[in-house]
Amino acid sequence: MNVLVYSGPGTTIESVKHCVESLKLHLSPFYAVIPVTDTVLLNEPWMFKTSALVIPGGADLPYCKLLNGNGNERIKKFVKLGGKYIGFCAGAYYASKRCEFEVGSPLEVTGNRELQLFPGTKQGCAYKGFVYESHQGARATPLTVNKSVLSKCSNTVYNYYNGGGVFLNALSHRGVEVLARYSESLDIEDDDKAAVIYCKYGKGDVLLSGTHPEFTASLMRPTDSHAQHICDTLKDQDIETNRKLFLQQCLMKLGLRVNEDLNISIPKTTPIYLSSFQQNKASDLVKSLKNNLDFVNGNTLEDNTDTFVFHDDAFMDEEESDVTNIQVCCELPDNKLTPYFNMKDYYNHLEELFKSEPIGDFGSYLGYGEVVTSTNALLESNPQLLRHLPNGFTFTATTQVAGRGRGGNVWINPKGVMASSVLFKMPSGSSIVTLQYLCGLAMIEAILSYGSDKPGEGIGYEDMPIKLKWPNDIYALKTEFYKDINDKNIFNETVEGDDQKYAKISGALVNSQYLDKTFHLVWGCGVNVSNFAPTTSLNMVLNRLNELRQEKHLEPLPPYQHEKLLAKLMFILDKFYNVFLKSGLAPFLPLYYKRWFHSEQKVKVDVEGSGRNLRTCVIKGITSDYGLLIAQDTNTGERLELQPDGNSFDIFKGLVYRKG
Repeated sequence: MNVLVYSGPGTTIESVKHCVESLKLHLSPFYAVIPVTDTVLLNEPWMFKTSALVIPGGADLPYCKLLNGNGNERIKKFVKLGGKYIGFCAGAYYASKRCEFEVGSPLEVTGNRELQLFPGTKQGCAYKGFVYESHQGARATPLTVNKSVLSKCSNTVYNYYNGGGVFLNALSHRGVEVLARYSESLDIEDDDKAAVIYCKYGKGDVLLSGTHPEFTASLMRPTDSHAQHICDTLKDQDIETNRKLFLQQCLMKLGLRVNEDLNISIPKTTPIYLSSFQQNKASDLVKSLKNNLDFVNGNTLEDNTDTFVFHDDAFMDEEESDVTNIQVCCELPDNKLTPYFNMKDYYNHLEELFKSEPIGDFGSYLGYGEVVTSTNALLESNPQLLRHLPNGFTFTATTQVAGRGRGGNVWINPKGVMASSVLFKMPSGSSIVTLQYLCGLAMIEAILSYGSDKPGEGIGYEDMPIKLKWPNDIYALKTEFYKDINDKNIFNETVEGDDQKYAKISGALVNSQYLDKTFHLVWGCGVNVSNFAPTTSLNMVLNRLNELRQEKHLEPLPPYQHEKLLAKLMFILDKFYNVFLKSGLAPFLPLYYKRWFHSEQKVKVDVEGSGRNLRTCVIKGITSDYGLLIAQDTNTGERLELQPDGNSFDIFKGLVYRKG
């Protein structure tokens, strides 16, 4: 599930940054914390895959201008039905019934608000001196914690404060709990002195704060002595620990699942091991790079986004660095150096699959990093390196600290996710648009034929209840709904209302560039192999399959492994791609339809994007040239063709809608 952080007009860059980073640390790996714009909140069905919506600090008038009406109705409905809302500073003014800000001053903003998740007035500033886009009126302010509600917290916690207010007479409103109060004298008269509150709205939960418990000193960049003093105060180890604990407990009060480790931090990136199936080929590749590109000091490549430093086998980096270190392997590293990915096992599995055949292009060169920024970004954001890497070059990682998805979503993926990117070099005139379909099909085939070295023959993994969602996501039936081995074949004609039964286990995206008269496409894919959160993984589903196999007196199947699954994927991609280059997607469509959710599925098509003129259609397939979704209007018989990048397809709501 997602936690969405609004990042559109009205927010400040600083507030969004602190909000996203702090929530990532507390909520990872259970939720994906994703910044979103007003366009998403207004036009996309975000409510169905979201646990919490966060409106950070800034100015609430732009929020009102953009979201009044349809936007607020969506938010209220989301919370009323059980969603969670978090408002920091301006986000809390915005969610109150009435906002009263700096009354009688040139900065005055007063008026009723539509959202009204808190049924009272938020009045500010609690402390005078606020200046927009400045730390001039800011302070590190002490709060007195309500220990009867947040019993694990210290009595006092310091928060960053800048323009926040007081929730007037908070306790006079039914269902409102004060989580913390301002400790110092205020410039506003109020007995409750409520700084942070919790309340219910329908079935949902609301957390509103006049202060910034999400602000961390490590992200602050003070520009004057006053801001430096605030930063120094918040940096104190005890103060920082108390702040983290307070925010953690507030999130728990809201009903979110949190990471219990307060000292968790974003992992530091580690060296990338560059290897090849044939010894010395990795060294030959680096020699080729040096012959064709301008290296600094013999081993450093400064590309568009990253600086790569190439080292020999003796290299071991223990210090944090702004460069990306690449260790070139003449011999495969000992597994002690790569404890989460055994490179020898990977190449052995690859060799077993190809048997007596020569190893293909895909996966014969491999880059592996235990912790990297993003496998996709390291390739597609560095065109000098990209244009000189071979077709089929593969990059895989255990943890990405800036994993990327569709729409620019960024997250930290937990251990147990197979995050991989593959380079395709395709000549002009090729059907590059449909490559994503081929890759998605290869991924699901690798999962279903895992452990088998005979084409078309499975050893039991073919009973995994997984399906493709157009264009290339993979969903699995959740274990609690997996009652029989044959459940793999049961999918409703609309799948409407079944969103709780299925969980996404794999997502992918393709980025393309045209370099040297050749398309360079980087396909990036993440597969939940063995992680326990934030959603279902292959091995969780496999455990349930093994229980069902035991009932039939069948032997249990071994768990999926990163190395073996990646080798299987490379083998299938190599076989598929050679056919695809000659014949396009058409030969693969029968298998694609066998693996997807959607044949004859009934959907509502919002052609105009307004949400008002919906047409009932039946899915008939996809076009082999551009991969357009073919939908037939059940009333008129008209054939509609929909683009994957211009439309979002929420199968569980039976709706195809046009993105704004």
